[in-house]
Amino acid sequence: MKIRKISYSQLNARQKESYNFHKVAAVLADYGYNSVRLADDWQGADFIAIHIDGESFMKVQLKSRFTVDKKYLGKKIFVAFIENDLIKMYDHDMVCKNLTRGVLLSSSWKNKGFYSWNKTPKKYEDYLNVLNTIN
Repeated sequence: MKIRKISYSQLNARQKESYNFHKVAAVLADYGYNSVRLADDWQGADFIAIHIDGESFMKVQLKSRFTVDKKYLGKKIFVAFIENDLIKMYDHDMVCKNLTRGVLLSSSWKNKGFYSWNKTPKKYEDYLNVLNTIN
């Protein structure tokens, strides 16, 4: 049997989420985290990352890009996404506390409760943990 790499762009949404989970979990292992995928979003999390210290853990929501969403406020959620082959994570509430006026006044934030960017704005880069490349 010959194993061949897949094309991410040809995966459906469910397959992309599974792919992203495994990529992020593999990199988090380098930082001492064991990741456990959840069948249903639990308190907004797609998976839990538990540190080898036995005390620290993160509730992680996977996204396809840099995103803020009112439904995650106050839930101590970390958001992880892949951008330009880099795994990026951030404390969702910390980013929300520092949203620009433009975001807060946008119809997306005010009416739909979320906002996302195609590419992470430089203003928010200080809030990101860039973990590693996925390749």
